[in-house]
Amino acid sequence: MATEVTVTLKKSPIGRKAYFAKVLKGLGLNRLHQTVTLQDTPEIRGMIRKVEHMVTVED
Repeated sequence: MATEVTVTLKKSPIGRKAYFAKVLKGLGLNRLHQTVTLQDTPEIRGMIRKVEHMVTVED
């Protein structure tokens, strides 16, 4: 069984480059304070690293 990571959106992508909104959408985050649980893969970790200033992560 693969481990999971919980990601919560804390800051809005409004006023930032469209790239950040696309990464957040790829993670499944659409609204502020929305939380999703994802598989802990290198691809997901890379996406989280791109928007780490906008989200909180719980292992």
